[in-house]
Amino acid sequence: MTFISMLQDMPVFFIGFVTLMGLMVGSFLNVVIYRLPEMMKRNWQQQCAELRGEVIEPQATFNLIFPRSACTHCGHTITALENIPVISYIVLQGRCSRCHTPISWRYPLVEAISAIMSGVVAWHFGFGLMTIAALMFVWTLIALAVIDLNTQLLPDDITLPLLWLGLLINMTHGFTDIHSAIIGAVAGYLSLWLVYWSFKLITGKEGMGYGDFKLLAAIGAWLGWQMLPLVLLSSSLVGACVGIGLIVAAKLKNNMPIPFGPYLVGGAVIALFWGEQLNNAYLRLF
Repeated sequence: MTFISMLQDMPVFFIGFVTLMGLMVGSFLNVVIYRLPEMMKRNWQQQCAELRGEVIEPQATFNLIFPRSACTHCGHTITALENIPVISYIVLQGRCSRCHTPISWRYPLVEAISAIMSGVVAWHFGFGLMTIAALMFVWTLIALAVIDLNTQLLPDDITLPLLWLGLLINMTHGFTDIHSAIIGAVAGYLSLWLVYWSFKLITGKEGMGYGDFKLLAAIGAWLGWQMLPLVLLSSSLVGACVGIGLIVAAKLKNNMPIPFGPYLVGGAVIALFWGEQLNNAYLRLF
C-alpha cells in the first residue's frame, strides 16, 4: 500500500497526518505573524527617509527566511531541537534556554490552533483537493487574525493574494460558483466600506480600517455572497459580546480600538464548516 493510498483509504491516518502538518505550518505562521509587520515597518521607515532626502544606510537582510529565529532579548539563535512545535515550549518551560526570558504563550497557541483547525478541515472535507484549498484558506486566516490582534494591521500582502486565490479556486466551482464569488468579493468590500463612511459622516471618526474591507472581500471571494450575512452577523455578535465583556471587566479604555479582523475570521470559519446548514435552518425558520 502506497502512502497516497493510505491517506485516501484510512481517514484516521489522513486526519492525523494533516493535523501534524498543521502543527508544523503553525510554526511558520508564527514567523509570518512576527516578521511581516516588522518588514512593513522597516519599509515605511525607509520610504520616509527617502522622502526626507536622508542617506539610507544598508541594513542586514530581514525577511521571512533570513535571519534565523532568535531570542528577542539575548539574541540566542533558536536551534532545531528548540524549534519543535509546542513540545519545545513545554520542555523549555516557556523560557529561553540561555537567558531564561519568558517566551510568549502566543507561539504554542498558534501552533496548536493551526493543528486543530487542520484536523477539522481534513475531517470535514476528506481526502481531496478541497482539503488543500481549505487548509490554505484557514492557515491564512489564522495569520491575519493574530497579526490584527497584535498590530491592528491586515497586510495587503496577505489579503489581496487571498482574494485572487479565492476567485481562481472558484473558477472550477470550488466552494461556490464563480459568479457568486465575484459578487461576494464586491459585496464584501462595499458592505464594510458603506458602514465605514456612514459612521465617519455621522461621528467624524473612523470606525474601522480598509484592511477589514479587503478581508471581507476575500472571504466573499472564497465562500460566495450567500455566506456574507452569516459572516457579518456572527462576527458582529461575538465582537459586541467581547467588547461588552471588556467594558464590564474595566479592561477596555474609552476610545480604545478593538480589531475587527479576528471576528471576521471567526465568522468565516463558521461559514466554511457550517454555513450551508445555518443558512438552510434560517430559511426554514423564517
